[in-house]
Amino acid sequence: MTGANRGIGRSFVEELLDRGAERVYAAARRPETVSVSDPRVTPLFLDLLNEKSIADAAAVAQDVTLLVNNAGIATGADLLSGDLDDIRRELETHLFGNLRVIRSFAPALAAHGGGAIVNILSVLSWVATPQGSGSYSVSKAAEWNMTNGVRIELAGQRTLVQGVHLGAADTDMMAGSNAPKIDPLDVARASLDGVQNNLLEVLVDEPSRFVKAALSGDPSQLYGPAPTR
Repeated sequence: MTGANRGIGRSFVEELLDRGAERVYAAARRPETVSVSDPRVTPLFLDLLNEKSIADAAAVAQDVTLLVNNAGIATGADLLSGDLDDIRRELETHLFGNLRVIRSFAPALAAHGGGAIVNILSVLSWVATPQGSGSYSVSKAAEWNMTNGVRIELAGQRTLVQGVHLGAADTDMMAGSNAPKIDPLDVARASLDGVQNNLLEVLVDEPSRFVKAALSGDPSQLYGPAPTR
């Protein structure tokens, strides 16, 4: 579990413990901030931009059967006016960082029958909004199709690869947003129920279900009419 010290990640840790997990590896950039007090929880240092930290964490967690990629960032960078370094950092985090984690942990999952990988995505994997989310949307769209790609490549080792989409959860990352927010625990419960039922995709809330359904229709449903010229 990456990003396990708060928000959705912490909720996954708590829910896994409630469901009887024998061990939970709670990974974070600052593992000392993992506040779930339970002897079954093992904090690990893992930074998505630090390849050595990923390799070291995978070397410790050799008995892993479920990998949850939850850690992420939001720079708020717009695509036309934002700092290109911020845009690159979001892609490096959500696409390449999570891909590095998957590549590092896949052998351990294979050794235990395949297991499962959960990638926490977003409704913004499929839609862009005008609230400074252009960079985030691009990076999550890339992570979404990376999820599809590794699903195909890991099918031979019987690894379930699940994508989880939601609008907004009540987390520190979304503290400045006025959008309706769901309980992070609802995300963890929906995802883990989906793992138990071999679901490739979990749409947690109404915004994710609406946008997914709208993708097959006219884009004006999501973006309004085209500008008059």
